[in-house]
Order: sequence, then structure tokens, then C-alpha cells
Amino acid sequence: MTATATAAVFVWLGMVLAISFLETPLRFKAPGVDLSTGLAIGRLVFRGLNVVELVLATTILVCVFTGAPHRAALAALTAATILLVQMCVIRPLLGRRSDRILAGSGASRSTSHHAYVALEVGKVFALLTTGVLLLGAA
Repeated sequence: MTATATAAVFVWLGMVLAISFLETPLRFKAPGVDLSTGLAIGRLVFRGLNVVELVLATTILVCVFTGAPHRAALAALTAATILLVQMCVIRPLLGRRSDRILAGSGASRSTSHHAYVALEVGKVFALLTTGVLLLGAA
């Protein structure tokens, strides 16, 4: 179970780093990609990412909570909780904002976006901590 959880943690971590911190900022710098197109692509990408994140989070939590008690459980639970906050609280706010932008009414800078990025950073640290603790148990 520890090997499965460890693999899932590092796959999840890699996906978050690649999409949130590499693909997303670069998408808006690509020639021909305007704000509306970038937002529409982002919705699809993050919806897909969140589905995969839920599967990975569930896998990790099942592994760390059904096996022997493990120190990584709290860190894994932290990452999963951050994901749920992003999905249930922050993404709906961002979705409404992008709806306004896509409808052409524009929108001011959003503090929700900054909150999402801060939570992504926290999730990266929680996943890294989980992975290191799991590797230490191997």
C-alpha cells in the first residue's frame, strides 16, 4: 500500500507542478491566444485535472488510512482538504468571474485567483511532505 500511495503522490505532485505552474502561465503568452480562449481552455484543463486529483487523493487516503498508522496521513489529508476547498469554494468563484469575462462584460482583478494560487502552493508542500514521509517508510 505504501508504494501505491507514494506513486500516486508523486504523479499528483507532477501534474500540479506541470499544469498550475508551467502550462497555465505559458498558455496566456502563446501567440493568438486571447483572454477568452485562454479562460475557456483553462476551464477544461482544470476540470480534467481536478477529476484526476480526486482519484489520486482517494487512492492515497485509502492507502494511508487502511494500512498501518502512518505519519503521512495528516499531510495527505491536508492536500485532499486543500483540493476540496479549491473545487468547492474557489473554482465556483473563478467560474462566475470567467463567465462574466467570456460574456464580454469584463471583470476586475480577482482575489479568488490569488487564493487559488496560494492553495496550490500549500498543496505542493503537503504533497511533497506526504511523499517524503512515505519514502521514509519504504
